[in-house]
Amino acid sequence: MSSLALVMIARDEARCIERCLRSAEALVDEMLVLDTGSVDDTAALARGCGATVAHWSWRDDFAAARNAALDLTSCDWRLVIDADEWIAGGGASLAACRAAAPGFIGVLRVSSLIDGGPSGTQQAPSWLPRLLPRGVTYQGRVHEQPLSAWPRRRMALRLQHDGYLPDAMARKRGRNRRLLQQALLDDPDDAYLHYQLGKDFEVHGDFVAAAPCFSRALARADRSAGWRHDLLLRQLFTLKKLGRFEAGMALAQQEMEHWAHSPDFFFTLGDLLLDWAAARPAMAASLLPMIESSWLRALHIGENPTLQDTVSGRGSFLAAHNLAVMFEALGDAAKACLWRERSAAMRRIADLGSKALLPA
Repeated sequence: MSSLALVMIARDEARCIERCLRSAEALVDEMLVLDTGSVDDTAALARGCGATVAHWSWRDDFAAARNAALDLTSCDWRLVIDADEWIAGGGASLAACRAAAPGFIGVLRVSSLIDGGPSGTQQAPSWLPRLLPRGVTYQGRVHEQPLSAWPRRRMALRLQHDGYLPDAMARKRGRNRRLLQQALLDDPDDAYLHYQLGKDFEVHGDFVAAAPCFSRALARADRSAGWRHDLLLRQLFTLKKLGRFEAGMALAQQEMEHWAHSPDFFFTLGDLLLDWAAARPAMAASLLPMIESSWLRALHIGENPTLQDTVSGRGSFLAAHNLAVMFEALGDAAKACLWRERSAAMRRIADLGSKALLPA
């Protein structure tokens, strides 16, 4: 039987660290928390949950911190989890792993709660390497990744994450930007770093700064990169917010053949076209059929939870809601009512599926 440790780095996570540790304590042999400079009750709360807490002086290097935390345990498997995450299901898959010697890196579905505005809280899942065999270490000053030739295997274990909700994002504002800019000085052609820097600007509303970062990333990114989907969607959204509709449409046409399986792509394209129609009323008549077609295409594809960085609802209730709003604006009450009812029914189904994943 292989041994398993939860390994975490944390700083000032008193808000949520107990939730995280309580969700995992019955599934692991030990819990290790490396505190990188908390001034709140993070360390005491972690100890109260049964975790071993060590302290480490922060050095502007996430990989170094991760590796220092991994050094705290000799267990065969290491579940790397952040304090603002918690185990939401699939714990039996850990027991299955422990029955055999480590032979792969486990890739887990991490569903982030995001603010959907009038649509309420939404979920955006990503697939991330989080279950590591002993000996695997991290590289990268920021947005660090495990360095290993082990094959990667998707697992049934599911994590939930609330660090992208507005209050948490406000606390993190600018936290990684300096580190990303330093890393780009060392490696100015790294597409992933350009993507992450653009994302840092975009999530805080600085679209002027985000757009060139995303452009550099798209020009350099390998088409097989799992994060390219999110990169493209963020650039389309950024160009929409900047009113650069022609550039957004040109990019969408360039990329469309590669994303026939993505409801997010067609949902985002419909949104871009809608803003274009609103900004250029003379073009509305030609754009409205394309808007409708984009959202219908998203519905035809349906939800695709295996896709990296998808947003739940874009292949169902969110697309249907947008169609309802569009037909209402056009004065077609019958179609608006039909799509509103469909959206509500799809939302009820989605809520039933996600209810068990939300925090108590």
